[in-house]
Amino acid sequence: MDGKPFKLVSDFKPTGDQPKAIEKLLKGLKKEERHQTLLGATGTGKTFTMANIIEKVQKPTLILAHNKTLAAQLCAEFQQFFPDNAVSYFVSYYDYYQPEAYMAKTDTFIEKESTINEEISKFRHAATTNLLTRKDTIVISSVSCIYGLGDKESYKKLSFEIKTGEAYPRKKLLRKLVDIQYERVKIDFKRGSFEVLGDVITIFPPDIDNAFQFEFWGDELEKITEIDGFTGTPIEELTAVRIFPAKHQVTTQEVIERITKEIEVDLKIREKELRDSGNGLAAHRILQRTNYDIEMLREMGYVNGIENYTRYLSGKKPGEPPATLIDYFDKDFLCFIDESHISIPQIGGMFNGNLSRKESLITHGFRLPSALDNRPLKFEEFEKKLKQAVYVSATPGKYEYAHCKKTQIIEQIIRPTGLLDPQIEVRPTKYHVDNVLEEIKKTIKKNERVLVTTVTKKGAEDLSEYLLENGIKAKYLHSEIETLERIEILTSLRKGEIDVVVGINLLREGLDLPEVSLICILDADKRGFLRSRDALLQIVGRAARNSGGRVIMYADEITEAMEAAITETNRRRKIQETYNKKYGIIPKTIIKKIVDISKDLSGGKARDFKKVSKKGDIKKLIKELDSEMAISTQNLDFERAAALRDEIYELEKKMRK
Repeated sequence: MDGKPFKLVSDFKPTGDQPKAIEKLLKGLKKEERHQTLLGATGTGKTFTMANIIEKVQKPTLILAHNKTLAAQLCAEFQQFFPDNAVSYFVSYYDYYQPEAYMAKTDTFIEKESTINEEISKFRHAATTNLLTRKDTIVISSVSCIYGLGDKESYKKLSFEIKTGEAYPRKKLLRKLVDIQYERVKIDFKRGSFEVLGDVITIFPPDIDNAFQFEFWGDELEKITEIDGFTGTPIEELTAVRIFPAKHQVTTQEVIERITKEIEVDLKIREKELRDSGNGLAAHRILQRTNYDIEMLREMGYVNGIENYTRYLSGKKPGEPPATLIDYFDKDFLCFIDESHISIPQIGGMFNGNLSRKESLITHGFRLPSALDNRPLKFEEFEKKLKQAVYVSATPGKYEYAHCKKTQIIEQIIRPTGLLDPQIEVRPTKYHVDNVLEEIKKTIKKNERVLVTTVTKKGAEDLSEYLLENGIKAKYLHSEIETLERIEILTSLRKGEIDVVVGINLLREGLDLPEVSLICILDADKRGFLRSRDALLQIVGRAARNSGGRVIMYADEITEAMEAAITETNRRRKIQETYNKKYGIIPKTIIKKIVDISKDLSGGKARDFKKVSKKGDIKKLIKELDSEMAISTQNLDFERAAALRDEIYELEKKMRK
């Protein structure tokens, strides 16, 4: 395997209590402790600590995030920290996914429908390719990493190297490409396809933006050129290239012959079971559907729904854990679980959510029992695959405390900027709206911004309207606002064009707004998730990026959740104040650049379209940018999405001309 040593590139060095946290975590890893927790307050640089650990340990690393948004943010940060290493993004590649299901009460069968995002598919293939070819690989993944993926050994075995100066019989080479699921095309050249023009074969791998052009003299390969996959522009000449399969679920013709016979045996058993139980319709259905799949496998080597036969493909026994992304790592790898208080319960709930739907399909003859093995890992199976894990959270959950001794919970409370956790006040709900208005006016005079969070949509709408009537530039941020409009609201808040944003659950927006110095929490004494200890701590943390940060909770009683959140915030604040006093640090508000959305954020430069002149190439590029825009909006990266939207408009204009 190739690869360079992990090398962290940063203008900063660990400060505050980062060095102590790094030292303690490394000590635990050297002792081969399986469980450790990094309890890091918001804004203390947990990601930077993780990056330092990776550089010191020098192991392939899986970083697990609980959603695509967080995964995308982490991926961008780690790509900056490790520019010379392989940093990959692995999330679900569906823009739309409707799993197949059967509802017995209404006798309704729902066919599987899905739309795959080609850009995310590229990232997924890049992740597995990197893991098989490079030691210096970091994969940032959502819970997709616990779902079934093609068998690692088959995927690796079916890859092959092509070198200049060697002979490759044409028919044999083309057949090999078809066998590993590459599609031969004439017009729509895309990832996972190849085209043949005379003595030139061009292959577009699934994991990169470039293609490879192979020029032959007879059967001898004379030249390999890496080209731009969309414009065909030559980039560089190569002497050898390794081609990986176009799909993860891939196998050989010999294996297909073997497994289809196994499927036929199991089909006979299942058909008899259904007939003996008096369910002739289900018996007929399973016979018809499975025979069709067998025929497609023998003819094409692939079938829609092939994931329901993965047990046969991998040679596993019924009930054994499926092959997943985690199996592509070497046994000795490091795992960070970010926002573990959310991620761990999420992983634990995946298996049961999948089970009932599959059982209904099997009972009524839509799938063989092998479909049960197309599933996410059970939590205990996931645990067994992790040799060493570090849980990262500002508010660790029950699992972390149950599995980590006191010495294995490492705190990171001090911020490199010297910023303190905000001061918290509790005020009565009587006349609270007037009080909020008064506090907002004071904050605006200091040229600072305000976030107000409520527990109901109506409450947020009414308050927003009241503020507008009183001359406050306010906006209501809610789930029904179009995704690309959100960036305009948040950017306007940072610029001062809006002074207040009102919302229900502002946590999910991933807000990082240093201009916000005041957060007002209405109905702080309500019971429920939005006002739990952990939720309150997360909200309070939003005001920790401004040196004047403060929080006002409006409540008529102090609940257990409020008491716990206030106590923890005050404890952290005291530690931070002591540190600042000792080292003479004056807290400074974070200065974060407001990005110009008219530029492409990947480098800050507008894309050069001059090289793209053919109508077909422009169409391909528009499709590519559209996929990127979909990813950006899903990940709440609205600035980049807006920039991509502008680029698409420019290309469409060019195409019309």
